[in-house]
Amino acid sequence: MAGRRRRRRGHPRQARPPPLPSPGEPFQLESNALREVAVAESSSKKTCHALICTRSSAPSPDVWADLLDSLLLQIIVLVSSFHDLLAFIGTCRSWRAVLSSLPPLFTFNIPPLHLRPDGYDSHPHRRYIKHSLLSNISWQLVDPAKQTSSLSCSAPQKLQVHMQYLGCSYGYLIFSNMEQCLLVNVYSGATMRPPKLKFTDNRNVYYGALVAPINLSNSRLLFCSRSSMFQWQVGSDFWSEHPLGVQCIVQIVSFKGEIFAIDFLQRLHRIPLEPQLSMQEVLVVWDADMFLGLWNAPWLVVCGDMLLLVDFSVSIDPFSRLSGTFNVFRLDFQVEPAKWVKVDDLGDNALFVSFDRRNPTFSCLGPEKWGGKRNCIYIANPSVDSNERWSVVEVGQVVLDPKLCTNSAEKNLPRAPSRQLQSLWELPSFVYGVGQ
Repeated sequence: MAGRRRRRRGHPRQARPPPLPSPGEPFQLESNALREVAVAESSSKKTCHALICTRSSAPSPDVWADLLDSLLLQIIVLVSSFHDLLAFIGTCRSWRAVLSSLPPLFTFNIPPLHLRPDGYDSHPHRRYIKHSLLSNISWQLVDPAKQTSSLSCSAPQKLQVHMQYLGCSYGYLIFSNMEQCLLVNVYSGATMRPPKLKFTDNRNVYYGALVAPINLSNSRLLFCSRSSMFQWQVGSDFWSEHPLGVQCIVQIVSFKGEIFAIDFLQRLHRIPLEPQLSMQEVLVVWDADMFLGLWNAPWLVVCGDMLLLVDFSVSIDPFSRLSGTFNVFRLDFQVEPAKWVKVDDLGDNALFVSFDRRNPTFSCLGPEKWGGKRNCIYIANPSVDSNERWSVVEVGQVVLDPKLCTNSAEKNLPRAPSRQLQSLWELPSFVYGVGQ
């Protein structure tokens, strides 16, 4: 592929917008049981457009289209934000073709987008809140590398149905109201409807997660209730139920081809999907000083070839003032049993979390390339009296913000998770597995 020139295919338009994904173009899957509804969005709402050079001295489109593939691959490696990625996609057809030819395991080293729902509720755990009417749900997407522009998205207006929020993964928001399930694309607003969930315990489902990008053949959607885990293989027309046998699962992540989960008691589990879904506890040594606060709220975060546990320990002083500290631990699989080892410095990495642990977590290498900070935790929720969309805290730094400490304490209480969509980090679905 390297060193080979592509044949010219006419003169591509300089102002061609990014084609992935097209809000008006249906997403094809293998089963008729799936249905996607395209969202009619006016172009005026989409403000996160690709950069277009308008100077009269700019090279002609043919110059860009005829670049060697080897040079284009070097440009792809330099992409450091979603805004840069859109600019690459919008350059010309041959550049998009190179992007589509990338291997399936290729991942972009870019920060996730910040999703903030419109009509944000600062008290999402209030008991009287009912399921949300999906047609009323809308949100803003902001690239941390270009905070001056945003993308307005919403669920289709025809969805006159009340559902509760179950989680987000691989570019899709996940909703359910017992039997009915719905996946909503965070970037285009298009929806996908899995088959009905017809089980006795479906009314107790509180968490949903995809274990792989939706366009992969091995992708599955998992639902968790207090006593069971339900599995739907994307493209099939049925669900299967599996007894859970563990405490409440609070987070599921994919790491090196395996599925890991952490439960409410902070025990780690493997979830093999073949020959059938099961739960296997991973024996892990915990140091006595790992959790010293009154409340502890750990997240699992995949960072390169490391599986990290990010803990926010909250304490209270004699004057009833709350304070918290972020600590990071790396799971060492080289010893048996495995052991959590403290990481004092993340190096040239930044991590991204949100207070609802059903939401995805991310890491980003070299955050200073897009104006970010190394060795820091980016929290999707803003701090008190702040005009910022999110909070940034250095690893090991003492946090005196009462709002962050209180949110952390609330999410660790043994009660039902929020039914509402809250601020989170996510990447559009087409960023995952671009070579598929």
